[in-house]
Amino acid sequence: MKLVAAAKVRRAQEAVINDRPFAKSLVEMLYSINEQCQVDDVEVPLTAVGPVKRVSLIVFTGERGLCGGFNNAILKKAEVRMAKLRNLGLDCSVISVGKKGNAYFRRRSNVNVDRFVEGESFPTSKEAQVIAYYVFPLFLTEEVDKVELLYTKFVSLIKSDPVVHTLLPLSAKGEVRGVNGMSFDAGDDEFFRLTTKGGKLAVERDHITVRKNAMLPNYQFEQDPAHILDALMPLYLNSQILRALQESYASELASRMNAMSNATDNADELKKSLSMTYNRQRQAKITGEILEIVAGAEALRQSD
Repeated sequence: MKLVAAAKVRRAQEAVINDRPFAKSLVEMLYSINEQCQVDDVEVPLTAVGPVKRVSLIVFTGERGLCGGFNNAILKKAEVRMAKLRNLGLDCSVISVGKKGNAYFRRRSNVNVDRFVEGESFPTSKEAQVIAYYVFPLFLTEEVDKVELLYTKFVSLIKSDPVVHTLLPLSAKGEVRGVNGMSFDAGDDEFFRLTTKGGKLAVERDHITVRKNAMLPNYQFEQDPAHILDALMPLYLNSQILRALQESYASELASRMNAMSNATDNADELKKSLSMTYNRQRQAKITGEILEIVAGAEALRQSD
């Protein structure tokens, strides 16, 4: 299982790192268009920030177990977030993505679950569209006033962080930010290559620096900015949800690889300990039998 996870995590981390620049640039472009709409007094529902009464949480978990504390960490994050929203007097509902999360929330009768979604073997845009098409009308019809993503952000092969990311309405800062205001956009991404040294798995790291523009571009619109924004919002939803799926999947594989590595090491240690105990018992038994033979021979010699 360790080797299978190690083989898959390479493709998963490539998808994560390749998608991050596009997702970030798209959000910045939408923010610039949204600013122009505000200047022209054009109201766009998907970017309007109003009083929040109900929040929808999209929780991303794994499809399988045996991945350490990966699923428990994100579910605990979801429980803490729901408790905080209830303490603020807000209603909250859950859209569960992943078999482990689905099984967990089905046992929680006090949690309002709008929909259960089972993921695929590898995150695809089709899977992201299924979730986006369900969330889109919920926000437009004002059934929910805010939509948040709860997923595990892939940091490295040995580290992943559960995060909360506001999906709707569009962030006022034009960046992918959490509810605490901290940005999720990394300036430097670490790229990991799995190799073998001495017959064992090893990791080589490369750093990918993301260039940042010093000045914002000056857009000229051929059409009404509101129409452009309406056309781009589905792409924004798909890209952000796909990014969450990819980050969660890469984190799950890395956690499984580490968990299986630890399990292998523990099994080797247990085997060594049991072998030592067995050899001690075997040696003690042999020594006891030799002593009995010697004692019997000595008794026969003395009787003669």
